[in-house]
Amino acid sequence: MLLRMDWWKSGPVVSLGWSAEEELLCVQEDGVVLVYGLHGDFRRHFSMGNEVLQNRVLDARIFHTELGSGVAILTGAHRFTLSANVSDLKLRRMPEVPGLQSAPSCWTTLCRDRVAHILLAVGPDLYLLDHATCSPVTLPGLAPGVSSFLQMAVSFTSRHLALFTDTGYIWMGTASFKEKLCEFNCNIRAPPKQMVWCSRPRSKERAVVVAWERRLMVVGDTPESIQFVLDEDSYLVPELDGVRIFSRTTHEFLHEVPVASEEIFKIASMAPGALLLEAQKEYEKESQKADEYLREIQELGQLPQAVQQCIEAAGHEHWPDMQKSLLRAASFGKCFLDRFPPDSFVRMCQDLRILNAIRDYHIGIPLTYSQYKQLTIQVLLDRLVLRRLYPLAIQICEYLRLPEVQGVSRILAHWACYKVQQKDVSDEDVARAINQKLGDTPGVSYSDIAARAYGCGRTELAIKLLEYEPRSGEQVPLLLKMKRSKLALSKAIESGDTDLVFTVLLHLKNELNRGDFFMTLRNQPMALSLYRQFCKHQELETLKDLYNQDDNHQELGSFHIRASYTAEEHIEGRVAALQKAAEAFNKAKNDFAAKATEDQMRLLRLQRCLEDELGGRFLDLSVHDTVTTLILGGHNKRAEQVARDFRIPDKRLWWLKLTALADLEDWEELEKFSKSKKSPIGYLPFVEICMKQHNKYEAKKYASRVGPEQKVKALLLVGDVAQAADVAIEHRNEAEMSLVLSHCTGATDGATVDKIQRARAQAQKK
Repeated sequence: MLLRMDWWKSGPVVSLGWSAEEELLCVQEDGVVLVYGLHGDFRRHFSMGNEVLQNRVLDARIFHTELGSGVAILTGAHRFTLSANVSDLKLRRMPEVPGLQSAPSCWTTLCRDRVAHILLAVGPDLYLLDHATCSPVTLPGLAPGVSSFLQMAVSFTSRHLALFTDTGYIWMGTASFKEKLCEFNCNIRAPPKQMVWCSRPRSKERAVVVAWERRLMVVGDTPESIQFVLDEDSYLVPELDGVRIFSRTTHEFLHEVPVASEEIFKIASMAPGALLLEAQKEYEKESQKADEYLREIQELGQLPQAVQQCIEAAGHEHWPDMQKSLLRAASFGKCFLDRFPPDSFVRMCQDLRILNAIRDYHIGIPLTYSQYKQLTIQVLLDRLVLRRLYPLAIQICEYLRLPEVQGVSRILAHWACYKVQQKDVSDEDVARAINQKLGDTPGVSYSDIAARAYGCGRTELAIKLLEYEPRSGEQVPLLLKMKRSKLALSKAIESGDTDLVFTVLLHLKNELNRGDFFMTLRNQPMALSLYRQFCKHQELETLKDLYNQDDNHQELGSFHIRASYTAEEHIEGRVAALQKAAEAFNKAKNDFAAKATEDQMRLLRLQRCLEDELGGRFLDLSVHDTVTTLILGGHNKRAEQVARDFRIPDKRLWWLKLTALADLEDWEELEKFSKSKKSPIGYLPFVEICMKQHNKYEAKKYASRVGPEQKVKALLLVGDVAQAADVAIEHRNEAEMSLVLSHCTGATDGATVDKIQRARAQAQKK
């Protein structure tokens, strides 16, 4: 099936080959390797190094390892260079071969222990090259008289090696060079065009296929060989379980006959599978022989084996009629078995239906059953997608009932990525077609499809496709990549994801000039708010510029207030910041904030003066703490002056002085202070503070001065329960009497309790 044909416009090609990813590798004479897709689309190119460029390429091999597909080069300087994986290019220059003055008679790549080696022949000598050494190789059991090796071949699994000598012998052995399998005399000394291995997985039979101009010979570890005459020049391709033979007009597959097929179809076979096949054929003819064959199988107890043989043989057949015949025989035999598991039969029917579909010449993937099982269904689907056979791939997924994410969804995503490459269709039509086909299919990412569209230069199409992407986290990064930052910001804000908004904001900040950036933010209140939060922690100067641009004097004033506390400057710098804050508050018509800021400036100046005059630490104390510190330092008059300057009420000042003198335990000064004038806070606080300092003696001094309404409480504080009871009885106050009773104890205050109880009784009589 022709996929594409183009005129070659690059340099001379030394070698062609396919990678494991079905990419065409074209090795040019200058060491440049061009990589093309299956449809002839150019993918990329890479060079095998300057040395190869200078010395040109004499020969090249494309090989496959567990790491991927590699390229090995023989240069004009008779040196080897290779890369074991073209997808992760790492060039290795192999060691020089001693005495090599001309191209080796033959060479190949050999993979051992996950490392690629070069095996080459120089006359009768063999050398194995790795990345560091050149080692001579001796073949065990090689017939004498060999003066040159003309061809060599490594098996598909890299476990076996075959060499063709100038004496017409083929030596076959292990790739480790430790064991000889056999040696075969072809009786032909002419060098073959090709020599490849032909073997089947887990088979003990090993064979080598040798091709001359119009002759094909199959040799193994038996004295006989099989020979074929070729009508046309042909090319051999070794595969997992056989050899493909290509000519200009034909495509054939040479392989070892599977055991199940051999058992059933060999002449005069009495294998259970052969008998079951005959029984089914006779049954269709309505012949009694069917019963005879069936009884014979059952008597031997081989009916399950017969069914299994027919199922296995059907898998290895390429002709649908023969497949059906074998499966009918298996189905016929199953009818006479009670507990034969149906899984293998059902699975084989499914596999054959898929294989027959892909083997059709319109599809052109002639896999064998063994290759299909080795490849797995996922890889097969990938190959169908690579060939743009989307309908067939979807049919297979639906037929096998694969999960959507692994099957239909994945294929539809590939189809959509191909669709965006069709530049002859308008963006609107492509986007609509993709959405109609995909809808909300699970597992399909519209952002991935949009990224492919953008990679193809179709930015507008990518934007249209992103409209169908429900996840903003997938939309925004691609929009930023496409330099559609404002649209990305809108999408991020719609999502409500603050992290996403911050990502876009930082991108915009680097992309736009300052003015345009701020203008963009003004149109997006949420983004502006988030950016302000960011600036509060990261970029204070930018935050100030934002407030200035918006004439937000209130926030600007708050900014200067914070700056005055965080600035590591002298007092003058802090006062200057507060002055700016006051001006901003005045512009914002916030009289309270402006007055408070001016008071703070006065306080800072005062605190600096106090530090200079009195020593100690005053800066950043509140007015109350400043007064308290002055009192504690014995500067009572200065404290009173500060209180007057900052209009501290008398009650608050008395509390401050009372607390400070008590903390100093300056009881004499406290007594003088209490007598300086009538206390605006009363004398109960004096009692409470003294008791807090555990000084009952001083507390009793003030208890007698407490007013009648608080007298009981004061007496109880100093522990004079009896006098408190007298006062409560005198006041005839039920609440006060209850309070006194709560402080009485039965052991010591019995008389007091009786007194209160009598007073209560008398009050009730009246």
